Amino acid sequence: MLFSLSYRNKQLTLFTVLLLCLVQFSAHALFVSEPRDPLPLINEIFPQATKVSDKAGDPLVWTIYQQEEIIGYAFETNDLARIPAYSGEPVNMLVAIDPKGVYVGAKVLEHHEPIILAGIPEKKLWAFSDQYSGLNVSDRLKVGGNKKGNTIHLDGLSGATVTVMVMNVAITKSATIVARSLGIIEAAEEIKQPMATVLPEVYKKADWQTLVGDGSVRKLYLNRKTVDEAFVGTEAETIEQATPEQKSDMFAEVYYAQADIPTVGRNLLGDSEYQWLMKTLKPNEHAIIVLGNGYSFKGSGYVRGGIFDRIQILQNDGAFAFRDLDQIRVTDLFIEGVPRFKEMSLFIVREHQEFNPGVDWQFELLVRRQIGAVDSVFTSFKGSYHGLEQYLNRPPLILPEPELTLTQQVWQDKRTEVVVLSILMTLLLASLFFQDILVRHPTFMHNFRHSFLVITVVFIGWSWGGQLSIVNVFTFLQALVSDFSWDLFLLDPVIFMLWGAAAVTMLLWGRAVYCGWLCPFGALQELINVFARYIKIPQFELPWAVHERLWAIKYLILLGLFALSLDSLALAEQFAEIEPFKTTFLLKFDREWPFILYALILLTINVFNRKFFCRYLCPLGAALSTSNSVRLFSWLRRRPECGQPCKTCAKECEIQAINPDGEINMRECHYCLDCQVTYLNDDKCPPLKKQKYKKNKYKEQEIAAVNVG
Repeated sequence: MLFSLSYRNKQLTLFTVLLLCLVQFSAHALFVSEPRDPLPLINEIFPQATKVSDKAGDPLVWTIYQQEEIIGYAFETNDLARIPAYSGEPVNMLVAIDPKGVYVGAKVLEHHEPIILAGIPEKKLWAFSDQYSGLNVSDRLKVGGNKKGNTIHLDGLSGATVTVMVMNVAITKSATIVARSLGIIEAAEEIKQPMATVLPEVYKKADWQTLVGDGSVRKLYLNRKTVDEAFVGTEAETIEQATPEQKSDMFAEVYYAQADIPTVGRNLLGDSEYQWLMKTLKPNEHAIIVLGNGYSFKGSGYVRGGIFDRIQILQNDGAFAFRDLDQIRVTDLFIEGVPRFKEMSLFIVREHQEFNPGVDWQFELLVRRQIGAVDSVFTSFKGSYHGLEQYLNRPPLILPEPELTLTQQVWQDKRTEVVVLSILMTLLLASLFFQDILVRHPTFMHNFRHSFLVITVVFIGWSWGGQLSIVNVFTFLQALVSDFSWDLFLLDPVIFMLWGAAAVTMLLWGRAVYCGWLCPFGALQELINVFARYIKIPQFELPWAVHERLWAIKYLILLGLFALSLDSLALAEQFAEIEPFKTTFLLKFDREWPFILYALILLTINVFNRKFFCRYLCPLGAALSTSNSVRLFSWLRRRPECGQPCKTCAKECEIQAINPDGEINMRECHYCLDCQVTYLNDDKCPPLKKQKYKKNKYKEQEIAAVNVG
């Protein structure tokens, strides 16, 4: 049923008025984020602060004081980690940490994100940044995803995933740089050695010289000159100083080794004493033997306070000393060639000290000089120890997990979407290459197409937010004329893959494939209209002369948006709300009522007129159609009779992309292949029906041959 032209004109007039109202609302109700002054925010984060220093240093940091005490540090992410977000510009954040590396606050100072500028309230962005309070700089933080290992997962922001992921990387990277520069955390994660164990059955008879020579027993030797030089510049420089003749004299000679290693302990202590020692040791305890001459490694501290204050063991980032209960006196050594020692002791390393025989450790000797009745100055000397491979079961090293770039992290998190989308694209390409076979089976063809469109709407559109927009085009053009980087576009794998598919299909077949198969809003419109036709809702089509002229609207909209983008990309993004994509798929109709009303009006018009928005208003479709002049293939078949006299395909084309002369306008075609179904159907295509009729009539008139031989 066709409506009257006057009624159609009234509808178009009403629609135009609503569209102008929406654009007016979009231009004035939305705003560009203005930069915020960081100092009031610092005072808000640290209400107890009495002084805030100037931003200074490398990296640039504000230091916050309460009286004379430092209570925190603040910095801007743009000073340390400028990472482009969805708009191509970074989101500048103010981040504050305390002296222990705990996040005290994170505030948005400035952003240019279109998804926030038009659609998602800024308070949601602020709520996201509030999640950092109380977390530590050393924590592994990740936006969204399933809980894995020791990673702390932050709640994402629906519709602005790329934005908040970029914010997270900027915050954590900047905080790490500052914390490392201030010594709050180590410069880099170290390679970890799992706990090694001593091999109890490995034993070889050896003399003293052999154990010292292969490193089983290590030596720390100090002469008087070395010790005097260590005190130069201190208050004790001249105390107990050696004369020139004494400089080469021995000050201390200390040998040390891990005595619970059989080859070391049994050779030094003898079999019976070693067995007694091993029975004395509890699980995960070890024994270190220390033998010394000269300066006493025992001192007198263990007598007064129960602690040996002249020696300690260093391993990794830890250090521990021994108490009197950890010491066992050694009265004799049974190994051949051993010198005499003034002091000999075994020290028990307790389980809680987490000593790892497989990790190198150091023996540290502290030398103290008194400068008064109570005060003293000390210095230390260290000797290293490496457990020999033949004595230990040393598991393989655990290498630190390589830190993924933001792009790698995003693609890893989206691997399911990437795989499924790759399969869909492969299936679509196969369908296009074998379209001549597919269209010979109309029922299967239509079921296949409608199923594909459902997947496009539900998964690509609503689940993955994979709706291309004219905003993407403007962002790409801006990147070309500035500092182009693929990282900006790789941050959203689904959008990147869809643009890749659009680029490939545009080159091969023109705009038609993306608009007809992969555009979620186009697919939603088509499915709604298919259902409307199924339940017999009347359809109206504009006269060809009106329809043909309305095509120009989307090109005018495209030119207007492009002109705006040259002056202000943010303003162009606001006027790009003429596309209802963000409302429908990214925000799922959760926004201000004018945007919802606009999208619903377009979908309602589509009930009566298929793909009204795509045909007349879509600036993205207009941009993609410019590729028609360079497409390589034209696989939609036509006959000389198409258009004159046959107009069957033109009447059946539900978006009126076939001209009255029978030519398919590839700038407007959506590659639904309905015309190709008709082209090969001898029950619908008049030229084929005519041929079929003549063939059947010839068979009826044919006289059967009779064999008279």
